Amino acid sequence: MTQTADRPADEVHEVDLAITGMTCASCSARIEKKLGRLEGVDAVVNLATEKARVRWSGPLTVEDIVATVQRTGYGAEPIAAPGRAGRDTSVDSRTPERATPDTSVESSTAGRATPDTFVDSGTPADHQVARQDDLRRRAELAALLTVPVVVLAMVPGADVPAEPWVQLALATPVVAWAGWPFHRSAALNARHLASTMDTLVSLGVLAAYLSSLVVVLTGRAGGMGGGGSHLWFETATVVTTFLLVGRWMEARATDRTRDSLRGLLDLAAKDVAVLRTDTASGATVEQRIPVEALEVGERFVVRPGEKVATDGTVRDGRSALDASLVTGESAPVEVGPGSEVTGGTINTTGRLVVEATRVGSETTLAGIARLVERAQTSKAPVQRLADRVSAVFVPVVLGLAVLTLVGWWVGTGDAGGALEVAVSVLVIACPCALGLATPTALLVGTGRGARLGILIKGADVLEDTRRVDTVVLDKTGTVTTGEMTLVEVTTHGRLPKDQALRAAAAVEAGSEHPVAKAVLAAARSRALAVPEASDFEALPGSGAQALIKGTRVTVGRADLFDTVPADVASPSAEGTTVWVGWDGTARASLTVADTVRRSSGRAVRALDESGMVCYLLTGDHDRAALTVARDVGIPVGRVVADVRPEDKHAMVADLQQRGRVVAMVGDGVNDAAALAQADLGIAMGSGTDVAAEAADIVLLRSELPAVVAAMDLSRATLRTIRQNLVWAFGYNVAAIPLAVAGLLDPMVAGAAMALSSVLVVTNSLRLRRWTPRS
Repeated sequence: MTQTADRPADEVHEVDLAITGMTCASCSARIEKKLGRLEGVDAVVNLATEKARVRWSGPLTVEDIVATVQRTGYGAEPIAAPGRAGRDTSVDSRTPERATPDTSVESSTAGRATPDTFVDSGTPADHQVARQDDLRRRAELAALLTVPVVVLAMVPGADVPAEPWVQLALATPVVAWAGWPFHRSAALNARHLASTMDTLVSLGVLAAYLSSLVVVLTGRAGGMGGGGSHLWFETATVVTTFLLVGRWMEARATDRTRDSLRGLLDLAAKDVAVLRTDTASGATVEQRIPVEALEVGERFVVRPGEKVATDGTVRDGRSALDASLVTGESAPVEVGPGSEVTGGTINTTGRLVVEATRVGSETTLAGIARLVERAQTSKAPVQRLADRVSAVFVPVVLGLAVLTLVGWWVGTGDAGGALEVAVSVLVIACPCALGLATPTALLVGTGRGARLGILIKGADVLEDTRRVDTVVLDKTGTVTTGEMTLVEVTTHGRLPKDQALRAAAAVEAGSEHPVAKAVLAAARSRALAVPEASDFEALPGSGAQALIKGTRVTVGRADLFDTVPADVASPSAEGTTVWVGWDGTARASLTVADTVRRSSGRAVRALDESGMVCYLLTGDHDRAALTVARDVGIPVGRVVADVRPEDKHAMVADLQQRGRVVAMVGDGVNDAAALAQADLGIAMGSGTDVAAEAADIVLLRSELPAVVAAMDLSRATLRTIRQNLVWAFGYNVAAIPLAVAGLLDPMVAGAAMALSSVLVVTNSLRLRRWTPRS
């Protein structure tokens, strides 16, 4: 194979494949093994999503990867990831996937995709429906023909002329056509000297059918009252019917596990009213176009009740947006000119004109979908153990069935009875539930998290949350709002507080400092008439001054004034204090502070109740840090202030060295190193892209209770996985000895095997109703 100039050997590529033909964990493990033998290839195959994510370096192409899967006996087709277009989703391995879209990783894709691109191509909806319909038709025919076979074989008095031939005629379509998916899969795998769950089913059914066929053709059938050999047509047909019904129910239930992600993708608007200039009249007119035709920089209208078509900035109008379906935040968010809005949110009241800033694969919604899809395709360590067990389980069962057949035949001299016991062993041992235990729970759990604004980046994160015993909380933007707010005004003499605030706001209107913005915002929120100021002068590091109606007013540090009266001289312990005055005398003090989120105290208490130790970490001074810690209930001994970014990283590392398993919660660039160092990094949704890249969980809500919800959901998902695995392993461990001992009829074994798979999927679906603590 020659290396192309545009595809160097050291470049890392990635592609998602839709895989068809898998029926159990043995199938997915086998595909992974085959792909893993290719040089430089790392593959993860997910049975529940019927997808594979393949990363590789070197001169291999997507066609080589697909051909390898097909040679293994399965179908494969490249697909576009959520929100992407194109087939080859190659990325640079140095660029991590992130919660907010990164255009740098999209350079290899062409065109633009909408959410429908993924729904139609990921694990295509029409493929799922067609598969379910095919299973339903086969199950219905099998049931229709199996009932009379069972009646003829097992009900006394149901004697029919040429009964053996009637049973043969009824059983043949069931085994040959209805059971064809089992036989086809077994044959494909046999060609590659491999075995799967379908191998066990096919051998069991064919053994019962063919032995009965020989009896009928040789004329040794005894019927209900005869003395000839027994027929096993009812075993072959009942096992086939039970397994088909079980697989149909399993397919329907598994498809429901994808509902959360499909619902998330359906949030995107389908069309949009764009404002464009009419070439004839020059007037601005509305033109409704498909959302995929929207370009960056175009302005569009969002009326009450409509969805925001894409990420953008409000240019005109005021309203409240319902972001609950995207971020999980229940309260509507007020927006106005300059506000950033997210595609998929719903406009509740006013008319908005929004300028598009991100479209197609670059939108927040597309980024969320990619992140969720990546998590759902990954595997938890516990799942890898199940895959390894499944890979060797089937050959072991085949050997056990042969030994059982020989042992019973030799011990009893009854070949028919020995065959029945061996068929029971083959059928009951199918590791179907084992293959579905982890991926179905992961699908539902991560999908439910996405609907609640909790993005879990991978299955291994679930294991990390289980071990966490220490939570380190960054203060600014995490425990607090990250925005300065006026909290106190103290005046000298009889000066009214509103008058002092008006004077300070007039001067601060010319400044961009956070303290100035807080003072001005406070005056506006109180509807104060702020006078015009002139001759503004910034005093770097100290404050600012300006002329107001001929008087020079100063706002800033106390040392800017000749006289600071005693009643306003002391700075507040609540935050940062500035003074306002004129003629050399300070007339009032104003204190601004980064206010604690109202929900932070409740969240810290919930973490404490869960047995986790909370630390508060901040680059702010001791006084502000201790005030916040007191408000939320964190002891003084767990407060670390005046820390630089490298100190945050070092503190997390120090806690780890002391044997603590640490979760770090932050939102800023200066938190990225600590988030990456922590055993579990959690980035707040209001934070930076760098923080989101470094984190394991990204929260779209900027409220600390979302951290509690993320931890609880992760643990609930892991708990469901463990329940599923305990059932799947326990079922096989308990049932196989019973089958070997001859205590399980093949028909009962078939029903139990089918029921176990449905039970595992149904247990996973309970996560759809999971709700956070109130």
